[in-house]
Amino acid sequence: MTTAVIIVVGVFFLAMGVYGLVAPAALARPFRIRVDAPEARSEVRAVYGGFGIAMAMLLGAAAFDVGGIRTGAVISVGIALAGMAFGRVVSRLSDARTSFYPVWFYFCVEAACAALLFVVA
Repeated sequence: MTTAVIIVVGVFFLAMGVYGLVAPAALARPFRIRVDAPEARSEVRAVYGGFGIAMAMLLGAAAFDVGGIRTGAVISVGIALAGMAFGRVVSRLSDARTSFYPVWFYFCVEAACAALLFVVA
């Protein structure tokens, strides 16, 4: 069960990463972020694409406990996801309300994945 949870969360990161690299404007569109300049596409590719793939690779290594990193890697990714969810809460307290999708949908995904990773760590 532990390995399955790690792999599932890793697949989500991998999908986000690949999508961020190949279609940065499409990834950002639900958030009403315009990605019409090369600098903007670079930012989305770096933060969503590169970071997502890096997290997927880290979770892949954790799934197979390469070098005994499982616990530390899983906790680290869980903390990163919890931080993302926390940022959405801060944004809600600072800004106007938003619809459930995309902000709160991703909050739920981030919080649930963080919780699952903490449980399996």
